[in-house]
Order: sequence, then C-alpha cells, then structure tokens
Amino acid sequence: MERKKIIRVLLAKPGLDGHDRGVKVIARALRDAGMEVIYTGLRQTPEQIVAAVEQEDADVLMLSILSGAHTYLFPRIMELLKERGITDILVLGGGIIPEEDVPAMKAIGIKGIFGPGTELKTIIDFIHKNLTEEGVLA
Repeated sequence: MERKKIIRVLLAKPGLDGHDRGVKVIARALRDAGMEVIYTGLRQTPEQIVAAVEQEDADVLMLSILSGAHTYLFPRIMELLKERGITDILVLGGGIIPEEDVPAMKAIGIKGIFGPGTELKTIIDFIHKNLTEEGVLA
C-alpha cells in the first residue's frame, strides 16, 4: 500500500502585525484539506520564520501581512532562505498587498499572492498544483 505524503505548511505573521484572524481561517482550511499546519504566531522576525521552516522541514511557507511592510520583510525572508540553502519550498504571501507590488514579490520567488476574499479552495488547489509540478507530490 502506497503512503501519501502529507503536505507540511508553515504559516507565519512577520513584523509587528497583530491581526491574525485571516491566517487562522486559512490554517483551519488547510488542516481540513489534510495538510499538517504549523502556525508560528504573531510578530515573528524573518530569522525566526526561516529557523522554523528549517526545523519543521516545511513544504510550504505562507506569509501573512497587513502592515504594509511586505516590501522589506518578504525579500529579507527570501534572502535568508537562500542563504540557508532552502530552495525546495513553495513560498506564498497573503494579506494586504497592493496589486502594484505583486510583480516584485513574484520576482523574488514568491509563487502566489492571495488577498482578502480569496476562496480557500483556490489556495488549496494552488498548493497541490505547484507541489505536484515541483515533484513533491509526484
């Protein structure tokens, strides 16, 4: 009998953002979709987030931000992942990210950006599709 890989998703709230209702809704939806979810909590530094990714051997890192600091924090997290040789992870962003900032976020390696109102099934399907294409779920 073949054992199916369980997707490990680490959810993080970088910076001083203190609002986490949305990320908790996403965490529950991902868990209900059969994924293992690790939520690091509020006010995490980029260093803490990358250390958690490394310790938890996550397949997906999902960053949620509302403060507007994504243009500093997301690139710093991507830089730290690269420095530690963590290149086999699907990185997603969510929260309040202006449409004009999306191309810059994708250019640094963030595969998907999901704003308020995104259907949970859209996020789940995106994760499955991208992990299958990368061979994680092959």
